[in-house]
Amino acid sequence: MNIEGRNRPQALIFDMDGTLFKTDTLLEVVHPRVFATLRDEGLYTGETPPLDHLLACLGMLLDDLWRKLMPDSSLAARERADELLLQYELEELEAGHGSLYGGVEETLRELKARGCKLFVASNGLEHYVKGVAEHKGIASLFDGIYSAGEYGTSSKVDLVARLLNEHKLEPSPGIWMVGDRSSDVEAGKSNGLTAVACAYATYGKAAELEGADIFISAFTELASVV
Repeated sequence: MNIEGRNRPQALIFDMDGTLFKTDTLLEVVHPRVFATLRDEGLYTGETPPLDHLLACLGMLLDDLWRKLMPDSSLAARERADELLLQYELEELEAGHGSLYGGVEETLRELKARGCKLFVASNGLEHYVKGVAEHKGIASLFDGIYSAGEYGTSSKVDLVARLLNEHKLEPSPGIWMVGDRSSDVEAGKSNGLTAVACAYATYGKAAELEGADIFISAFTELASVV
């Protein structure tokens, strides 16, 4: 972790999957359900892709994710997969499945108490992203929860730019973009922000985080540098 010479943040923007939420703890039950239903409905005939393949796609827009997992799929199959993924994620969240990374809630509360504005910017579906925040008891800590599903943005760069504009935040190193994928680093750097890489997440490859300004090996490290 290296913050020498950098501004302490006035605001932090967090990715959701692989940053705040340990997504595999939810998808391990959702993933097989989605593909079983697609087969039952005649929209998919192959084997269920390994869960690791899905986890490696986290951070992508959903259409890109399904094209990667089901390269020969029809539009109808991909659209139905979107519906099933959201339905089953919300059902399993309601049932108590899925967990935050260690210390997430406590660290967010500490950052909030120190006067930082907190946001989420995710490429996921609106009701999923907000559902995680609500079911895990952290929704009230955020000044805004943004998702590609809600705003129809084509990249996280655009989503973060919209967030900054709507909350009248001037792009500066005093705003930190915190995430675990290349799309998070890109969104931070392209918008003139400090990019914080979550090296504790295992869904992507380490090379994706090249170019980040700060690396953290546990979420709780944020409290010690703000």
